[in-house]
Amino acid sequence: MDHTDLIAKARAILGPRPLSGDNSAGDVACALESESGALYYGVCIDVSSGIGFCAEHAAIAALITAGETRIRRIVAVWGTDTVLPPCGRCREFMYQIDRGNFRGAQVVLGPDRAVPLAELLPHPYDEVWA
Repeated sequence: MDHTDLIAKARAILGPRPLSGDNSAGDVACALESESGALYYGVCIDVSSGIGFCAEHAAIAALITAGETRIRRIVAVWGTDTVLPPCGRCREFMYQIDRGNFRGAQVVLGPDRAVPLAELLPHPYDEVWA
């Protein structure tokens, strides 16, 4: 499976939908390939109180639920042709669930481009406390 396939798998679960009030879900979708080769998926949940979460968080929760922590590749998508880099919170989250993700996880940024998480998170939070 190449990056294009992983992007397509994320796009397949996109499904923007309203929730109660002005809340929504599914505008961003994520596909995550674990170190074991298993695939996990998630969508964002946006709620007005700020307690929603990113699609990457949802996919990582599925990864953890299945007993895994290592990410081989991860991608988030929005709309028909946009691949999104993870926000800072998601970058730090990937690192904190397993320090091996710092160098091991590849963040897909497009059909022909992926970078290690370390490139997007040059100074993890615990670097200050070490």
